Amino acid sequence: MENITKKFKHLEKWQGTLASCIRCGYCYEHCPMFKHTGWESDAPRAKIITAFGLLSGQVEASESAADKLFSCFYCKRCEAACSSGVPLTQIFTDAKKDLVEMGLKGPGTTSITTLNCARCLICVGACPHEARFYDGNAIATDPAKCQACGICLEVCPARAAKIENNFGTGRDELIEKASAFLNTHKASKAIIFACNWSYYPGLMASVLPESETKEKNYEILVNMCGGRLDPQLLMAPFLHNAWGIMAAVCPDGECQHEGNLKAKKIIKTLCNTLKSIDINPERVRLVQIPAGDKTLFQAEIDTFVDRLNKLGPIR
Repeated sequence: MENITKKFKHLEKWQGTLASCIRCGYCYEHCPMFKHTGWESDAPRAKIITAFGLLSGQVEASESAADKLFSCFYCKRCEAACSSGVPLTQIFTDAKKDLVEMGLKGPGTTSITTLNCARCLICVGACPHEARFYDGNAIATDPAKCQACGICLEVCPARAAKIENNFGTGRDELIEKASAFLNTHKASKAIIFACNWSYYPGLMASVLPESETKEKNYEILVNMCGGRLDPQLLMAPFLHNAWGIMAAVCPDGECQHEGNLKAKKIIKTLCNTLKSIDINPERVRLVQIPAGDKTLFQAEIDTFVDRLNKLGPIR
């Protein structure tokens, strides 16, 4: 046991905390990865069990174990739901530090740099977690520091920053979901983009019968962080006859990635663009929702849809 804990010198301090997890499973109900794959091995509880196994020697330090621990968007919804107060993301980070020192780096949800990188260093300056750096040859990412916020993806002019395992939260996937909803729901009017922290639908949202969802007039799509919104993503619904789009982000001072500030700038620019082509900018709205306040979020959606009903479709 002593030799194992020496290998996991960062994880070792969490030995007692790992044992306090009661395996209740409240955490996985809010995990975007579990919601996307349906595999509990992608849920926070499984990561905690894996970390405990690594520290106790019951789980081998392998590429597959590392990939699970490196797959996290750090939305911290699991921590908010934890009945035992376990600081899950801190544990994941320390496990990642140990695994990196062993030569195991995921990739999980760590951002990477593709060959068309121009080395402009914009992503280095934009990264709120100081995870991106120039190693003398190329832009690299410290996988132990990366929190998969995706801001580097949106600021990169060459689209050279990439998260390979985005669990359905990437731009292309969201555009596809938006177009599919707008093309198959006769009553569709709006696409609502929401970060995982400010809102995430419950487990039942994905298993409701078609009869209860066919006449929906809006669809909520989770983009993980307001900082990952971009003009292409926000404009895409209008190409499929959306009446309007709304973006929900964290209140000022509550976004750990400061993505809400970037979202404000993007929305302001988009409103000016719409105005220049004679489209009412009131068809675009940004709202700030405290963590998990579904009541406020639903009220904002209802108000926005009422506004769209008064404006009518874009002609």
